[in-house]
Amino acid sequence: MKKYLTFLALFILVTFGTTFIGCSYKDNLITAQEINYFRQFSALNLPQIEQQFRNQWTPKLEQGFQERANTIINFYANRDTYGNGYGENEKRSYPRAMFDFLAGNQDKAIAFLQKEDPEADKHQHTDGIDYYYCFTLKGQIRKYFLYGKYLDPAYKQRMFEGAKKWTQEDPLTRPHPVYGLGNGEGRDWDISRRGRWVDGRNTDNLRAMRETSVYLMAEETGNEKTRQIYKQKIQRYVWALYNIGMGEWDSEVYHGHTFASYLNLYDFAKDPEVKQLAKAALDWFSTAAAMKYYRGGWGGPVKRDYGTGNAPLNSSSARTFWLYFDDTPLSNTDPEEDTLFFITSAYRPPLAVINLAHKNFNKPVEVFSSKPLYENWKPGNDQQPGYWETQFFGHTYQMGSLAGTFPDGDVAPFKLMAYNTDRGVDYFAVNTGGNIVSPGKKPGDEIGQYQNLLIWLTFPSTPSFNFQIPDTAKLEIEHDIWFIHYEKTWLAIHPINLKKYEKITVNDERINKAYPKERFLHAETTGNNYSGFALEVGEKESHGSYEKFKQKVKQKSSLNLQQLDRGEVTFNGTTGNVLQLTYNWQNLLPKILRNGKVHDWLKNLSLYNSQTKDKSPIYLGYKEGKLKIKGGGDEFMNQVNKINLNN
Repeated sequence: MKKYLTFLALFILVTFGTTFIGCSYKDNLITAQEINYFRQFSALNLPQIEQQFRNQWTPKLEQGFQERANTIINFYANRDTYGNGYGENEKRSYPRAMFDFLAGNQDKAIAFLQKEDPEADKHQHTDGIDYYYCFTLKGQIRKYFLYGKYLDPAYKQRMFEGAKKWTQEDPLTRPHPVYGLGNGEGRDWDISRRGRWVDGRNTDNLRAMRETSVYLMAEETGNEKTRQIYKQKIQRYVWALYNIGMGEWDSEVYHGHTFASYLNLYDFAKDPEVKQLAKAALDWFSTAAAMKYYRGGWGGPVKRDYGTGNAPLNSSSARTFWLYFDDTPLSNTDPEEDTLFFITSAYRPPLAVINLAHKNFNKPVEVFSSKPLYENWKPGNDQQPGYWETQFFGHTYQMGSLAGTFPDGDVAPFKLMAYNTDRGVDYFAVNTGGNIVSPGKKPGDEIGQYQNLLIWLTFPSTPSFNFQIPDTAKLEIEHDIWFIHYEKTWLAIHPINLKKYEKITVNDERINKAYPKERFLHAETTGNNYSGFALEVGEKESHGSYEKFKQKVKQKSSLNLQQLDRGEVTFNGTTGNVLQLTYNWQNLLPKILRNGKVHDWLKNLSLYNSQTKDKSPIYLGYKEGKLKIKGGGDEFMNQVNKINLNN
């Protein structure tokens, strides 16, 4: 402990320019490896961030961060190869080389970072430097600004001259010297497909890489017109975060990519307004991450779900934000390359955000959220949300579901994460179609949730439901109710026109690798009527014990299916709450009554709206721009309520 505090003191002194009282700086208190690690950071001259742009952390949090950072550096140290620079492969190879630099292999890492690009012939208009691919740009920026003092002066100057040419005009509107505006053919990332001077793909994460990189290089090379264009783009994007949300919301794969891009902007922007925008973006991103992170899991509904993240530290985003949030008994055995940007940045999330991630707030609590349409910057896509999310945070679980007017192939509509002592969390995931749980808000599925109650209904043509549970969960059927016993959380499922579940064998190698400790259940639908299930979740705080939960469910809960032919289901829970869902054939946004009161979707537009009197732990109104977080004795507020396009 003492040696880590000493190392921590050195790191904080170098990184933040502050003193850490009460520690000795004698080298014999820390290992040679840790001394070497410190020297690499010291040599790098990590970004010096003014007090006004910093969130304060405690020494304990910083100590944990540095310990986890050290394990990641060790994970990437001393590799025989970093990879290559073809296409956008620098998204992996550059961070790996930069990690190895931190591990002490300076010469090897720098030699790779300034190696001639294998596609230099396609980048002659930028002096052979690859400023095209978005994933490459993210690494180029940190290479130039942070590792630049170790580059050969002639190479760094070539990077500067190439960037000056690159940002002389807006590279996104400039025809490529060879490929023009593209031929629309080939792989999505080929230069020939899209042309231009920069990769024009428009997912949130790729857009963030492009816009922050063009801005920083325009600022560095003095191309003021281009800098102003991209300052406005950044202003619009950060405004959207605080007012309508993020199109690629809460992705279990891509959230860290977008975050890392704005770390570049935060660390290297010179314009104070832009640095403040970068901080605002990072505060928002880390808040969104904290809402979906639970003990190493990443749950609730998410956009851009790949279907293999439903286990502790399986999600790329969970493995990335683990560096900040931790709070899991598991080791991160496969840390993401994006953590390089976290480790070499001065940014830290607000303390209130850490409390959100650790669920250190009064529970139980329900939070309503709206999510925008995907490319929210397109005309008309900022007028109304695309989805409505309900999350309920119990003492031992968090459960989230999604309602929306249309199906969406990469949206996960429902997940529950339950406390597990050894693993961090266990998952309960559900979906329709196929024979395993896969991503996608499927046609015909409509979900309603009221705190710990949930109804899922679909129309007759849906053939089956699929459930994912951990191997350790205990399954029972009593009174035709399916009971599932997690460690501290209990589920009662009332099937609606479903056959008894069957355990299935999965022959998909990718799924089996992702889920060696999970099992999949498959239940066929019956008849020509609506089908689905009603779910109630219990725990010690609400029901006392598992046996009492079962008894109350069998005695007090009820499912009224008298109007099922009309698509109406009424579910009475054991604690007195009543949830009613009526199927909507016009679109996939069901009519919901909660204790007899209509849940009006159009009156629930807030990005985060805690259902408490003081709006804790989180509130962010629709187009109000003011984020408020309360939890664990800490409070945080940040505001972005207008777009300034005049600067």
